[in-house]
Amino acid sequence: MSPGLRGAPAGPEVQERTILLSEPRAGMMQAFLFLVRLAGLLSLTSRFLVTSALQEGLPESVVEALLRPSHVSERLVGLQVRGSNFTLGNMPFLILSGTIHYFRVPRDYWKDSLLKLKACGFNTVTTHVPWNLHEPRRGQFHYSGNLDLIAFISLASEVDLWVILCVGPYIGSDLDLGGLPSWLLKDSHMKLRTTHKGFTAAVNRYFDDLIPKIRGFQFQEEGPIIAMQMENEYGSYNLDKRYMPYIKNALLSRGIKTMLMTADTGQGLLKGHTPTVFATLHMKSVRQKTYEHLSSAQGPGPVMMTVYTARSLDGWGTPRNTLDLHNYGALLTEDGGYTPEYLVFQEFFRPDAGHFISLWDTLIHQDDEPVRSTGPLSMEQLSVNEGSGQSAGYILYETVITRGGVLNSDGHVKDRGQVFLDDKYIGVLDDTHQKLTLPSDHYKEFLTLRILVENQGRLASGTSMNQERKGLTGNIYLNGSPLRKFKIYSLEMQNKFIQRKLPNIWKPSFLHTVGPAFFLALLRVGSQPKDTFMSLQGWTKGVVFINGQNLGRYWNVGPQETLYVPGPWLKPGLNEIIVFEEFKSTLLIYFTNTSQLGY
Repeated sequence: MSPGLRGAPAGPEVQERTILLSEPRAGMMQAFLFLVRLAGLLSLTSRFLVTSALQEGLPESVVEALLRPSHVSERLVGLQVRGSNFTLGNMPFLILSGTIHYFRVPRDYWKDSLLKLKACGFNTVTTHVPWNLHEPRRGQFHYSGNLDLIAFISLASEVDLWVILCVGPYIGSDLDLGGLPSWLLKDSHMKLRTTHKGFTAAVNRYFDDLIPKIRGFQFQEEGPIIAMQMENEYGSYNLDKRYMPYIKNALLSRGIKTMLMTADTGQGLLKGHTPTVFATLHMKSVRQKTYEHLSSAQGPGPVMMTVYTARSLDGWGTPRNTLDLHNYGALLTEDGGYTPEYLVFQEFFRPDAGHFISLWDTLIHQDDEPVRSTGPLSMEQLSVNEGSGQSAGYILYETVITRGGVLNSDGHVKDRGQVFLDDKYIGVLDDTHQKLTLPSDHYKEFLTLRILVENQGRLASGTSMNQERKGLTGNIYLNGSPLRKFKIYSLEMQNKFIQRKLPNIWKPSFLHTVGPAFFLALLRVGSQPKDTFMSLQGWTKGVVFINGQNLGRYWNVGPQETLYVPGPWLKPGLNEIIVFEEFKSTLLIYFTNTSQLGY
């Protein structure tokens, strides 16, 4: 192995990636661009930044993955499922875990590997416990040198990583007999991975030795272990229905309090599932039906993929398996060097990666209940704002249809309506485009039709002012028949809409995230905020807010390219930017000291 590679810097974890807005030097005419990536999902390693984020009242979800062992003092409640998210210590938490097998990496390189995992953006390390190595001879247990599991767990905590421990007894992991000791097969009647007395007796002795060693490193005991995986892909083995409950009770009875998990392929999911144990997936045979099975087995909740595997191992005398770097591959070479895969993951998990919420996910969290109406109502007719109706922003119309066909607005969309079918964008209806063709889905009996209408402003003079109602001002027709039974959502985009806080369901965003959606960014400003101008080059169309103030609209058709940001609307430290993007987003927001208005 090459010590030189192992001694390479552990990545950009200590670099601060926020940009301070500063006053340009006098006499300089060129425009200064300040690039701000969207707010981070992963650990921003500066503890000051974590503390600032919490103290400045930002949404919990902004700092959900900032949670590290050194940041959590309340240890009564461990990892839990709450709605569609995880919580840890009663705080929102995002698990981003990579696997390091301590028994395969020389002990002297453990810290280097853990630091590189952390620098890549992960907040958790997963490791498996090989029974065959820890008990190579019956009754003789080894936990020293390269098998010092406790030292590895302690080191993970020292570098501020959480731990998911896969205790088996069978762990797979491409080990001889899947990590089971070969001496088990001395019993000619042995039935591995069942409740056969010879096997359970051996497991009990092993767990009696192993579990007391790791019990004190659980989250509830001030340690880094947040979850334990029992067995591995048992659904594809499935010889004994009593076996998984036995393993579960074997762990609980020995003092394991942390969340228990199973891990199965798509085909083995239901057979491997154990009641009250959180089910995770391995990326084999995963289909749409898999997620339906997952939901039926344990109800709604987060989906956790614990292994990404696309093909089998290489074999002697056969060509090497080469794969798409975006799908599968080790992040480090065997001598500790960075691979192209590492850079792909680091870019995706970078400390300033973004958050977004789909507009559809916010609907059930709106303060005002949707208005139900037989036919469309315009903004002005809505019973919102104490009966005064809606003045500006967007309005969303939702109804159910049973087939596709020709949608005709008959000129009743004021001013611009985006049409979606089951959340899929279909096209735009406006004064010049009054018809759209809706596809049929022969596999679905009902389809949700949504029309998101933007009020682009009312005339300020002339006799046409009397007709300046916005939204859907009359019937919309499908195949010549007027649509009925609408749910109507008022999306006024006023300051109060943003200031009342969007729901805590932010998700990681990436380059291909599309709208309509809200995007969250953080901007760090120096001690004396100055006027500046924001550019959303690469974005498409929408509205921007900074610290709850509405900066205005942007649209890539131009001519205006920047939005004015008054210095008094900024504050020293962290500033919150929320962008409502209708179509395609990018992960960059630019700031300049000059306006660009297209002339």
